[in-house]
Amino acid sequence: MRDDPIKILIVDDEEGILEVTEGYFQRKGYDVYTACNGIEALEVLNRVKIGCVFTDINMPMMDGLELAEKIRAHESTLPVVVMTGCPSLENSIQTLKNGVVDYLIKPMNLEQMELTLKRILRERELFVENLILKEEVERQERLKKLNHELLERIDEVNTLNRVMEDFSSTDSSYGIFNKVVDLGVEELKADKVFFHLYSEQEKSLALVASSDCGIKDETVCSLFGSDFSTNAHEFILDFLSTDHTPCLISEVGKNERLDDVVHSLMLAPLKIRDKIFGIASAFSFRADKFFNEKDIYYMSFITRKAAAAIENIALYENIYDNLFSTLYAFVTALEVRDLYTRKHSTRVAKYAHMIAVEMQCNEEELDIISFAGSLHDIGKIGIRDDILLKPGRLTDDEYEKIKEHPVIGADIISKLGLWDREMKIIRHHHERFDGKGYPDGLKGEQIPKLARILCVADSFDAMASDRAYRKKMKKSKVLDIIKENSGTQFDPIVVEAFLKVANQEFPDDF
Repeated sequence: MRDDPIKILIVDDEEGILEVTEGYFQRKGYDVYTACNGIEALEVLNRVKIGCVFTDINMPMMDGLELAEKIRAHESTLPVVVMTGCPSLENSIQTLKNGVVDYLIKPMNLEQMELTLKRILRERELFVENLILKEEVERQERLKKLNHELLERIDEVNTLNRVMEDFSSTDSSYGIFNKVVDLGVEELKADKVFFHLYSEQEKSLALVASSDCGIKDETVCSLFGSDFSTNAHEFILDFLSTDHTPCLISEVGKNERLDDVVHSLMLAPLKIRDKIFGIASAFSFRADKFFNEKDIYYMSFITRKAAAAIENIALYENIYDNLFSTLYAFVTALEVRDLYTRKHSTRVAKYAHMIAVEMQCNEEELDIISFAGSLHDIGKIGIRDDILLKPGRLTDDEYEKIKEHPVIGADIISKLGLWDREMKIIRHHHERFDGKGYPDGLKGEQIPKLARILCVADSFDAMASDRAYRKKMKKSKVLDIIKENSGTQFDPIVVEAFLKVANQEFPDDF
């Protein structure tokens, strides 16, 4: 007996044939189901998963050919074998049309019938295997296509993320212009990218950033070296006068308005508050490189993010300027109360900037020292007037209160969350090189470099200015004191730079 016997259905209106056939195949290990006509057969097929159907042609109610047609419509892979005692060419053709797989003549040889069954089941198994294999191949192709689409989508997301990260880390307008150009070359594989500012009033373009030329060709370099050609210049100006949307010219062809060396072109206006601020242009000079819709999508995305970054910088700079003006107003108000310290912060910022220039500080450091110098005494706003404005020398307790002003000033600046380095310089501008200063007793290079510069500038102005308890000192006296304290109160390198500046820039009478 089979572990999983094959189920067959025999359909015939002669009970004797059904009994003999059923008994034979049951002895051979098959599950046998019988029906007297097509209608009974369909009822069996609705209940049982049949492996093969043997059916007579001529039967009452529903004949074998109609049954075969209904089986084919319902389950096209189920094999049907027709049995008939009246063979004819017409019946043979009809059975083939109805999807019948074999044709047996009555009276049947049961052994031959079994051989036919085994052959049909083997062929069906091969057919099903091929069908499964075909479906698997199709499934693999679908997976391959989906995987390719997924990788493209991931690449697109990564590209967009890189664009956003690049602009979020850029803190100047010219840095943004150059980033637009760099991204055009890196992500779009353009041979040349330009960024121009656009004046709608004057109908003019001003180049602010461009890439190196991607190909070495004398004609290309002569036309698109330092700027783009006259033809391209006029073409882009005309475009801006009529259209404010991104433009893709995938294949320039024989466009008489553009130079023959240009094979593909993209233009992406950069808008701020619906007005054109500038335009990015990307060129391909290679015959095998044509920009496509994805490229213009990326180019447009780049210019939109650049526009947002420029607006953010402008907003930040406006906030920065307003906050600085407010803080500096406090310092000015503070100094107005004391006739002897008026303009002290302005002078200290100036001297500190001059020393920093002599020490070859970079532009960022120069900006920081100017800011910190202007606001270095803002913490004195938290010191009582009877101490701050006392005409005579301070007691020890009063001096301890005065020493709190760097911490108060740093705390004021830190709460704004904009100037971390400036805050540290303000906090440490009274530290000493030998570690005996305040508020943290930092020593040597533990003290921020710009704070060491500010310390010298602040001390110089304090000695060179009138105070309530003494007159200002002469220049020579001040310089001698600073030189004497080099290595103890002051950083020797800063003192060296200060002395060069003082001898060159400061008049003898200040």
